[in-house]
Amino acid sequence: MSQKKTILVVDDEPKIRVLLKDFLEKEDFQVMEAANGKDALLIFKDKQEEINLILLDVMIPFYDGWTVCREIRKTSEVPIIMLTARSEDLDEAYGLEIGADDY
Repeated sequence: MSQKKTILVVDDEPKIRVLLKDFLEKEDFQVMEAANGKDALLIFKDKQEEINLILLDVMIPFYDGWTVCREIRKTSEVPIIMLTARSEDLDEAYGLEIGADDY
């Protein structure tokens, strides 16, 4: 039996985290959650070998999503998908430039 893939969901909105977690678990993923950038980096540092994908909100407390993405990219090529209400082309270009895989 293959091991479940693990996704780290980083969003400060509890309803969004619950929605994503419920959906992803139904698709047979294991889900870790963080409500802010500081917790996301702590979880990633501790569990990076287990994490296969990060769904990362841009507008989160403590360290924003841009900062989290840049910090993770210093040590890892784990896929990162930015999730955000910000839809400006410049935001998307910046996210991709700092290492996000999709926006």
